[in-house]
Amino acid sequence: MFIEIKDIKKHYGEGESRVEVLKGISFQLEKGEFCVLLGPSGSGKSTLLNIIGGIDSPDSGYISVNGEKTADMSEKALTMYRRKHLGYIFQMYNLIPNLNIKENIEVGAYLSDKPLDVDDILKTLGLYEHRHKLPNQLSGGQQQRTAIGRAIVKNPDILLCDEPTGALDYNTSKEILKLIETVNQKYGSTIIMVTHNDAIKNMADRVVKLRDGTIRKNIINEKKLTAEELDW
Repeated sequence: MFIEIKDIKKHYGEGESRVEVLKGISFQLEKGEFCVLLGPSGSGKSTLLNIIGGIDSPDSGYISVNGEKTADMSEKALTMYRRKHLGYIFQMYNLIPNLNIKENIEVGAYLSDKPLDVDDILKTLGLYEHRHKLPNQLSGGQQQRTAIGRAIVKNPDILLCDEPTGALDYNTSKEILKLIETVNQKYGSTIIMVTHNDAIKNMADRVVKLRDGTIRKNIINEKKLTAEELDW
């Protein structure tokens, strides 16, 4: 077991406006597993992703990665945990506008003791010929690829993806999913992806369905499809 998520609870607000967002979430992941967190808006999936990522903290329960509990870490140790173990891909690309594509990816490499080769990543992502362009000279899909490059150049153990295809059209979404699949296979990253797109669950090893802050289903996908085979 690589990641253990144990009895995570989280609320926002107080008194009459108090909302229980997560009501005791527990599951485990093996190293290299591809997990999709699926559920409607408001089910708590992004909150859970932020807690796994050390961006937010739970009211109770714990996250353990390779036997280390995030709750036991000091602020400095938590920063090192995020830096060492985690790569983030969001729906918004958050690229640095005055740096070119290669430089944007290199920003991620500076955060790692064992970064991957930047040119190799540029080629894997199909961005090598665009490496000297600025973000505003690229399409949305190319910008999202750059954001993926920045996340994976750190060589993170865990890649957290929050609706990474949410702002993209069908064909571009499939391209991005193919890339994430390649990252999972080529670099062995454990992937946790939040999505409301039901079709994406078919490419995952594990599907955790959330509703109203609880796990409705936690299933191993016996008949996994490739990203290429997905349709919605």
